[in-house]
Amino acid sequence: MSKPKVLVTRIIPDKGLDLIKDFCDVDLWEAAMPPNREELLRHVRGVDGLLCLLTDKIDHEVMDAAGTRLKVISNFAVGFDNIDVNAATARKIPVGNTPDVLTDATADFAFTLMMSASRRLLEPDRYLREGKWQTWEPMQLLGQEMKNATLGLVGFGRIGKAMARRAVGFDMRVIYYDPTEIKHDPDLKATNVDFETLLAESDFISLHTPLTTDTHHLIDSEALSRMKPSAVLINTARGPVVDPDALYEALKEHRIFAAGLDVTEPEPLPADHPLLTLDNIIIAPHIASATVAARDKMAWMAARNLIAGLQGEHLPNCVNPQVYK
Repeated sequence: MSKPKVLVTRIIPDKGLDLIKDFCDVDLWEAAMPPNREELLRHVRGVDGLLCLLTDKIDHEVMDAAGTRLKVISNFAVGFDNIDVNAATARKIPVGNTPDVLTDATADFAFTLMMSASRRLLEPDRYLREGKWQTWEPMQLLGQEMKNATLGLVGFGRIGKAMARRAVGFDMRVIYYDPTEIKHDPDLKATNVDFETLLAESDFISLHTPLTTDTHHLIDSEALSRMKPSAVLINTARGPVVDPDALYEALKEHRIFAAGLDVTEPEPLPADHPLLTLDNIIIAPHIASATVAARDKMAWMAARNLIAGLQGEHLPNCVNPQVYK
């Protein structure tokens, strides 16, 4: 019996890739850059399954190019805004993701950005390397303290809750805004507030909300104007949650203290982008989940979703379970 044919749009850790190779006939895209649109449409033709990344736009055109054999789409990510889930549902194609695998890695990195941006970590490194360090100075490179500060979390899902637990060690007051919250966890010392209160009272604001039409540019010029001049903004969610032009103006004019971004709009950020001219921002290339353990588990979960769909079984992690009704 022939193996099902699948397209895997990038090299992923062996923890998942080996499972897929054992079960499937794999067309693996091995280039460092993702396939362009033409290449994606060509390679997806006639596949039974697709394992894709956030860098791949999977819309109705891609699904139609794959044809009627396409049984499953497995996303190597927690988020799935790169996939037209409605189009997949209309075609009875289950879509899988990898939830709760990046929680700790992402929360750790968000805290790393918070500490680094608030203490201006990159500036003293450059200061020293440029030979500017002459003596100890009382007013040199002053930053913001986290102890007893107020941490505002926009989004209170798994990662937001993990941030709240980490904040306990810094004696931080935690407030959050999440209009989609269904049930509050009484074990977490965090207070639900409205968005305006969060902006006004937070010393640190960390974004952990999915990208939707409602959250696109949620942090715009108006939101930034409501923050404290000493506020530090962190984004490890999705780049377009923050308006980059508005953020640039706020940082340039020192209307907020600093920012730390793991995600940007666009991605990758061009080398000549205005944000890169500023000292009061730290930008990482979307690496919040970049630990060996997290990426191995992502690969394994994505592989399990793919194989389950090919076997006609329910995906272990399905974002559109209505396809099974």
